[in-house]
Amino acid sequence: MTEQTQQLQTQLWNIANTLRGKMDADDFRDYILGFIFYKYLSTKMELYANEILEPDKLSFHDLEGHAQEAAYLEAVKDAALDKLGYFLLPSELFSELAKRGNSGGKHQFILGDLAKVLSHIEQSTMGSESEEDFGNLFEDLDLTSSKLGKSENDKNELIVKVLTHLDQIDFDIANTESDMLGDAYEYLIGQFASGAGKKAGEFYTPQQVSNVLAQLVTQGKDKLKSVYDPTCGSGSLLLRVAKQVKEVSAFYGQEMNPTTYNLCRMNMIMHDVHYKRFDIKNENTLEKPQHEDLRFEAIVANPPFSAKWSASPLFMSDDRFAAYGKLAPSSKADFAFVQHMVHQLDDNGTMACVLPHGVLFRGAAEGHIRKYLIKNRNYLDAVIGLPANIFYGTSIPTCILVLKKNRTSTPLSEPKILFIDASQHFEKVKTQNILREENIAKIIDTYKTYSGHSEQSEESVATIDKYSYVATLKEIAENDYNLNIPRYVDTFEEEEPVDLAAVAQELKAIDTDMATTDATIADYCEQLGIETPF
Repeated sequence: MTEQTQQLQTQLWNIANTLRGKMDADDFRDYILGFIFYKYLSTKMELYANEILEPDKLSFHDLEGHAQEAAYLEAVKDAALDKLGYFLLPSELFSELAKRGNSGGKHQFILGDLAKVLSHIEQSTMGSESEEDFGNLFEDLDLTSSKLGKSENDKNELIVKVLTHLDQIDFDIANTESDMLGDAYEYLIGQFASGAGKKAGEFYTPQQVSNVLAQLVTQGKDKLKSVYDPTCGSGSLLLRVAKQVKEVSAFYGQEMNPTTYNLCRMNMIMHDVHYKRFDIKNENTLEKPQHEDLRFEAIVANPPFSAKWSASPLFMSDDRFAAYGKLAPSSKADFAFVQHMVHQLDDNGTMACVLPHGVLFRGAAEGHIRKYLIKNRNYLDAVIGLPANIFYGTSIPTCILVLKKNRTSTPLSEPKILFIDASQHFEKVKTQNILREENIAKIIDTYKTYSGHSEQSEESVATIDKYSYVATLKEIAENDYNLNIPRYVDTFEEEEPVDLAAVAQELKAIDTDMATTDATIADYCEQLGIETPF
């Protein structure tokens, strides 16, 4: 991380703290991230408009009051809608509102103007290709909320403070090579997640876990046609995959929570993903899938653990579930998500998802689905056990399942499955367990070796004592398709034998010491003329 990025993170977090005393984390997250996003859009708009107007030796601000103002603005608007996906007037830029809010050294009332501007950003996209990507983006930024202050003036004062602080920060957006702001934005999302308890885990996967998933699905590839996350939250997993390869042509995701859906779209745009390159939908993935006809080269996911779903018998005719003959139970949707992802996976693709350990051994319908995936389809490639307490809001141990549809190209002589037990390889930081870089590297190196993307691609090398094991499908069948990791990776540490003779000598020595001490105490008591305590 660069010093500049660190400084930006610190500045943004300090600004967030301006709001902290007024409301809980979930609420002030929406405001601070929304205002950062507004500033980003403004800066991007101004830079692009100045670039267009440069041949005419004009800046965007010069257009106000210009004889041909209307014609210029129309031309800039058309170009901006295609290139950026939205449009802002010079008077609607972030810097203008911040200036207006502080004019004459006093806090001027700008709440009404600000609400109009945010609404206009969304309205500017109507009828254009980007309409869906920008629609209702600012709906969680309620400027009338009593959480901002009791009176309108109190609310205004707080908002002006935040805008003024943000206005003083240079986001360095002109530097196209830098993803500094995107990373800072991601940092803030992570900070809110770690501080907001259980609810936060719904929208953010810790970066070290995202890193593992992203590396697993990109093995042997430097370009991806598409990446998909069916429970995409803030989009951190999708963006992490992009960091592992030179290029991702298209990003797809689905998110049920409207606030988190807005956050994901903002996060995409802040990381300079063009609106034509992402397709994020707001809907229940299992009940109403939005990309059913598409197949993806990489799929990553951290679905809600053991969530409830309808498990309606109607799903038995759904292409995602029909072949299995059984549905995941209504009380635990874990395998329903797996089935959904397998359906969406391209023939040359890889998927990696985080799930609770129960998917490895639970019986009934889940056992049936697990057996079908392994025996009938040979899709399961690896099972990786993670440490407990690495997710926000839950301490349960989790695992990663890696699945591929085309496993015939594996260098191994017959179909096998890799098991990794990384549950004891972590660092404890306060109340959270963290995967260190070396822990992540060991997981990935072991998987690389097993899957043939390493110089040492031999099955025997992928088996590491007390850490990993390459199991045959015959072994797995003998275990009745139970994938509980300790069945395959023996981490038992034999206790050192106890030397009973030495223990007896120690006890004798203790007895002697005690007798000497008792005699000393008795002597003191006699001198003091008091009774001994024994």
